[in-house]
Amino acid sequence: MSAANSEETAGESLYDRIGEKPFRRIVHGFYQGVASDPELRAMYPEQDLAPAEDRLAMFLIQYWGGPRIYSEQRGHPRLRMRHASFHIDLAARDRWLAHMRVAVDNENLAPADRDELWNYLEHAADFMVNA
Repeated sequence: MSAANSEETAGESLYDRIGEKPFRRIVHGFYQGVASDPELRAMYPEQDLAPAEDRLAMFLIQYWGGPRIYSEQRGHPRLRMRHASFHIDLAARDRWLAHMRVAVDNENLAPADRDELWNYLEHAADFMVNA
């Protein structure tokens, strides 16, 4: 990234730079992976993954500077509390990250945007480990 480009994006959020559609495509791709992964799929009690897909997309959009629809509909994210009933060990974290890596890489984001998003996803996945 050039110095001029860096200055242009310094005050912009990731959402400002990429918009909503890439987040939705990433989350959709991620849930396609989950649907085909028996171990991770078992962690999702809903038969239809669409509601979970929508919740994650709304959360990421809000977290990265987009509309606050997630909080308007669901309140504070409280990620650890919402996931406390699930056995999330290192293997589950790694499976989650593997599917998310494919989805993020398939989106072909600018390297700086991809790295910013990926660093957060790795941190969030580590934070969710509870077993």
